Amino acid sequence: MILDTIAEATALRVANQKKLVSPKEMQEAALRIAKAQQHRFPFEQALLREDINFICEVKKASPSKGIIAEDFPYVQIAREYEQAGAAAISVLTEPRFFLGKDEYLEEIVNAVSIPVLRKDFTIDPYQIYQAKTLGASAVLLICALLERPVLREYLDICRQLGLSALVEAHDEQEIQTAADAGARIIGVNNRNLKTFDVDIQNSRRLRALVPESVIFVAESGIRTADDVQALRDAGVHAVLIGESLMRSPDKTKMLHTLRGDAYD
Repeated sequence: MILDTIAEATALRVANQKKLVSPKEMQEAALRIAKAQQHRFPFEQALLREDINFICEVKKASPSKGIIAEDFPYVQIAREYEQAGAAAISVLTEPRFFLGKDEYLEEIVNAVSIPVLRKDFTIDPYQIYQAKTLGASAVLLICALLERPVLREYLDICRQLGLSALVEAHDEQEIQTAADAGARIIGVNNRNLKTFDVDIQNSRRLRALVPESVIFVAESGIRTADDVQALRDAGVHAVLIGESLMRSPDKTKMLHTLRGDAYD
């Protein structure tokens, strides 16, 4: 199963990183940054603006699609997203299967003023502290990878650091796991991470299971303005869109089109 393979590769990567910077050093660095910051949880605030909000993804490749962007001016792409009205940016940092880099995240954080999500496969507290030191405003926590007590522990670490957590679920059971753990943002992935099949109706079907007090994000397979409108009508707070934007030669125009704006 691809998710297990990615998790195994991630565990090896984190083990190697710990040899360079110890867990204690990483934790202390993250806590220093959190203590010095006045603004906490900007990612959550960004997703509560009026209308539906867009988390626009910077992604070079994926296991299911291969190379998505041969030409990958990632900082320029992030700036285009911001100028077009994105609420936040998602940056892939997983190196083996998505060809991501931590450096992409750091450079984008320094180039834009909107919050940035570190999209990686979090399986160790080290990665949460690391995300804080890289400048991320949020991390991804995937229910399919984390047991409920672990998810609760990771959410507690995020709150200590002023980091938001996008807790990703795919079905009713994972929605319940996320809610029981205290998730403040739940993202429903329309892509089954075990089979990589996509069903955009998944977000609409599961929307009713998440209370209004929790921010609801729809992820994957969102390609048209009609898709966005259907999710808007369902009461979705935000959409995370990657491939549709990354494959578009005019990302500004594409974002306006998805939003349903008039654009010349």
